[in-house]
Amino acid sequence: MKTHVVDGLVKRCSVFEDFLRNRQKVSMDKADKEDVLAFFDATKDRKAEVGNLLRAVSLYYRFKSKPELSAVASKLREQRISSARKSFELKNFRGINAEYAAKLSAVGVRNAEQLLQLGKTRTDRRKLADKTGIPSEALLEFVKLSDLSRIEGVKGTRARLYYDAGIDTVEKMAKWDSEKLRTYLVDFVNRTGFEGIAPLPKEARNTVEEAKRLPKIIEY
Repeated sequence: MKTHVVDGLVKRCSVFEDFLRNRQKVSMDKADKEDVLAFFDATKDRKAEVGNLLRAVSLYYRFKSKPELSAVASKLREQRISSARKSFELKNFRGINAEYAAKLSAVGVRNAEQLLQLGKTRTDRRKLADKTGIPSEALLEFVKLSDLSRIEGVKGTRARLYYDAGIDTVEKMAKWDSEKLRTYLVDFVNRTGFEGIAPLPKEARNTVEEAKRLPKIIEY
């Protein structure tokens, strides 16, 4: 991790430390879940900054081998990002069947967030497939594209690239090394003639890091 990135994380952790001192805590190591929740409540109005603050806290506790606190901060960050982000319209995913997107829209499922709520489990997807007449495999494709779109910066074209390259879930993305991911995708684009470019190194790194932070919400 580059020096300026580390410096930024340390600076943001110091904001949490100051908050804890005001709550009569000595250090971040003595904080608990309620402290993290209270910190979120105290900073949630700092719209442009709260996500980065929570990311720093999550990384700190991951480094300190406190997965519960890391997960709490990460989940709060995702909730904050999700609430601020307009959910991606299903019809705008590249390469999808427009007729199926229209059938989903007809039953009130127009965007990725709605589909992820109604298609979380195999049972949910079977019910939705029966209701819409969409083949199960085609519906699963919509769900996987929607799952990938939870990653910041991954929308119509990027979701399609990752899906077509076989990296079709957030969990699969999280297992990649970012440099190997970029090399693999450059080769995939060149080999298949995919209409688009592979992610640049910084984008690949951010994509993998974001995937690692996101909770699993879909049953495959």
